[in-house]
Amino acid sequence: MEPAVRRSGWGWFLAWFAVGACLATGLAAILSVGLVFLVVGAVAAGLLLRKGPQNAAVGGLAGLALPLFYLAYLNRGGPGNVCSSSSGGQTCVDEYTPVPFLIGGALVLAAGFVIFLLLERGGRGARPPRA
Repeated sequence: MEPAVRRSGWGWFLAWFAVGACLATGLAAILSVGLVFLVVGAVAAGLLLRKGPQNAAVGGLAGLALPLFYLAYLNRGGPGNVCSSSSGGQTCVDEYTPVPFLIGGALVLAAGFVIFLLLERGGRGARPPRA
């Protein structure tokens, strides 16, 4: 029965991962569609808090890495002024250095996974008291 419990723990972790990514994207895009993401994330978090195990909530921390990785991807040509040519002319944009976003995303993702693994390992050894 333990492998089924372990698989369901990872399922809850991935659900929280999606909630964290949704909330972080909502904050990053607050001036456009961010409010919709925040509402969806809050509703999903409420449902997961009622149904799922509490230790899987650190998946939300790991989910915060997705917008950071996306920002690193968007700024992959930076730092500086990056120009691209098209049939209608040339477009130039200023881009940031992608490295801080990449490092921040990797640290947040790793922290979420490590904390979850430590909580899972700690919870597996503990047994409920006998009646």
